[in-house]
Amino acid sequence: MKLTDDEKAMLDGRRGKAHQKAMELLVRYGEALHAERFVDTNNVAGVPGTSNMFLEKYYTQPGDRYDVIYSLFDLDSDEIIEVPRITVNSCHLQGGVDPEQWQTLGAKPEQLRISQAGETSAASLGIKILKTCTPYLAGNVPKQGEHCACMESSAVVYCNSVLGARTNTEGRESTSAAMLTGKIPDFGLHRDEGRLGTHHVVVETAVESVMDWGLLGYYLGEIVQEEVPVLRGIKHQPSLIKLKHFGAAAASSGGVEMYHIPGVTPEAHDEAEAFGGHKIEGSLRFGAAERRIAYDNLNCATSRDIDFVMLGCPHNSIDQVWLIASMLEGKRISPNTQLWVHTPRAIRQVADRNGYTKMIADAGGVVMSDTCPAISRHLPKGVRTVATDSAKQAHYLPAITGVEAWFGSVKDCVEAALTGRWNGGI
Repeated sequence: MKLTDDEKAMLDGRRGKAHQKAMELLVRYGEALHAERFVDTNNVAGVPGTSNMFLEKYYTQPGDRYDVIYSLFDLDSDEIIEVPRITVNSCHLQGGVDPEQWQTLGAKPEQLRISQAGETSAASLGIKILKTCTPYLAGNVPKQGEHCACMESSAVVYCNSVLGARTNTEGRESTSAAMLTGKIPDFGLHRDEGRLGTHHVVVETAVESVMDWGLLGYYLGEIVQEEVPVLRGIKHQPSLIKLKHFGAAAASSGGVEMYHIPGVTPEAHDEAEAFGGHKIEGSLRFGAAERRIAYDNLNCATSRDIDFVMLGCPHNSIDQVWLIASMLEGKRISPNTQLWVHTPRAIRQVADRNGYTKMIADAGGVVMSDTCPAISRHLPKGVRTVATDSAKQAHYLPAITGVEAWFGSVKDCVEAALTGRWNGGI
């Protein structure tokens, strides 16, 4: 790789051991990607130094636990180094434990202790503790053209497509190294040519609700995989919530990191700009038949008895929390069903102040932050069948936890929570 003088100084150890180990990792990473250089980044989102019970038992070397995990696991270092204060604008994404609802979640006291200790250490180094998969809902909103390093797939596709910032889907190691160096390899979606459309998609059926957008994203992801779809036929200006669910679904069934909707997303005022002269590699249509295929692929459940309803993947906005609360007001969840509503910690505090958390709790539900069932690997005991408004959770939970899942609208899911039965459909 072609290194600047500043990058050479870090690699040579002139900026200290931590920067040296981080640059060694990033150079290996960049060479594996055939990147010729680095780009500067001042917006990094990862899970630096995060530990769990497995890592605590595996890395038994003496020393500060945060330094041990960050050095040996995050940076793949051959020695333990003292992690210095972070100078790059960095935030901590979701974790595995809700510090307020950890007992409801089913976490152990030791898991809570480890999580809180890591959080305290990260905050002391200047890392912002957002603990969410939707950092853009909690204050981290990069500007168009800004180079970022983000490891959460749904945030990556939102960052690239909706905000027009630039990031690939990074890992824990590369983001932890970028927090120290402010560098990330220049490849993929950091480069103009990597952001051009590859597939033309004609949307022939109405895509209006959040559920519609989830189905569209899930179908497209399976077809285009890691390519860049360009959509034609969207009749209205979609909301943040709809684009959030669309991107998350496309990143789950495939590996979509960017899409264009001419007249909606910032780098596609029209189709010509979206493709930028790039050869169209494929064309497809999304109509009623394709919508049905996506719905059937997501809905794998056989029983209509619902044990658990999960809402909030990606984490809910305040408007979504209010919608759920308003649907539950004056009602009571079935004694056979549990409802968890997931949102960023910052948004939960707003929900608390507005009374939404209490409305959901009065109905028998729980508002959780910092995590989700796919990350925490925790579900209520005895759960066999789940209902969710998230295509991403409907995709992952059966594989991760062995449950069956129903996917539908928020209304379908709230009704399932109230009755204990699934009556959704399309």
